[in-house]
Amino acid sequence: MKPRLTLDALNTALPGEFAAALANAFEHSPWIAGTAASARPFASLAELRDAMIAVIDQASPERRLGLIRAHPDLANRTQRAAGLTAESTAEQDWAGLDRLSDAEFALFEQSNRAYRRKFGFPSILCVRRHTRDSILDIFARRLKNQPTQEERETIDEIGRIATLRLAELIDSTTPLPINGRLSTHVLDTHAGQPAAGVALELIELSRHGASRLIAKTATNADGRTDGALIEGRPVPIGAYELWFHMGDYFARRGVAMNEPPFLEIVPVRFGVSEPEVHLHIPLLVTPWSYTTYRGS
Repeated sequence: MKPRLTLDALNTALPGEFAAALANAFEHSPWIAGTAASARPFASLAELRDAMIAVIDQASPERRLGLIRAHPDLANRTQRAAGLTAESTAEQDWAGLDRLSDAEFALFEQSNRAYRRKFGFPSILCVRRHTRDSILDIFARRLKNQPTQEERETIDEIGRIATLRLAELIDSTTPLPINGRLSTHVLDTHAGQPAAGVALELIELSRHGASRLIAKTATNADGRTDGALIEGRPVPIGAYELWFHMGDYFARRGVAMNEPPFLEIVPVRFGVSEPEVHLHIPLLVTPWSYTTYRGS
């Protein structure tokens, strides 16, 4: 793995070195970093990011349109075969756009065609903040925008993409607030103690394709998982289920239960709408009942 850049090194680099180091923060548009170099020194990663966004805002309409058109369509197999940037490939793969069902692929193709027909440029979204369903939902909404409104929203999404790329590139003592967290905690209210050793799975749901397993783990002695179910990245907007395997847990404890158990697997279906917040989903459970709520 390449060592991460530092703000100190970027602030003292030659202009050409600075531009080259940050050339891929914005898709095929090294002119943004090249222009932002004159605003140094930057005291924080946010200052650097804001300076690069300001370059876009101050650019000519033609140059902003060129930046938008430098991006690929989402889930376009022809473009993927021809080769995307490493950053775009990783981002689309992260969101599962490299393994769509036939129905999902058809919906993406239909959306891409309708979008280009109306606006004349590719549909752009910071896909690491979204699930496959929410990407399709967002584009259905944005197709109703007027062209000037959509160009502004597209530039905002390009800024979000660049923010995540810069956070990966640069080691900073002032990190950007880009990551969310999803955690859980299981309390055995029948025994009055944390439920240790509960197997659980986190599933990303999809209306048009197969659901996707995101995490598979078990609770520790404190009834929590050793690490958060999602952390160190945005929690993608979308619908999920947490499956708690409570039948096995209570059987191991020797609790008398019916056969089959009344609660074999407890599924908690929930939605994520804020990718950068901490969402905590506790489960309070007995062999015959359970409750949950949104924690933080």
